[in-house]
Amino acid sequence: MPLYWRGVPMEGRSKKNSFTLKPREPGERTFSKNYFSTESFLVLLCLTASLLILPLILPVLPPPPLVILLLPIGILVLLMIMAFMPSDVRKIASPCE
Repeated sequence: MPLYWRGVPMEGRSKKNSFTLKPREPGERTFSKNYFSTESFLVLLCLTASLLILPLILPVLPPPPLVILLLPIGILVLLMIMAFMPSDVRKIASPCE
């Protein structure tokens, strides 16, 4: 019996490398049908409403100091320096030294 994947026969694959699809149980949850539970949908709805309504109610805040605005840029620069910094592979490969 030939194997099918998305309606296309899989003739070139051996039985060892092929996968089998199990039939679903009647009460089994599918990924697409129950992606959001009722509670998580309500939390997302309340969060969306607060993001739309609160800026209209709250007063305008003064801008933060320049140091706080430059902090994320400093963190980004530090992470880029650490990412491109060469490491000693010999010390990583041998734990006992």
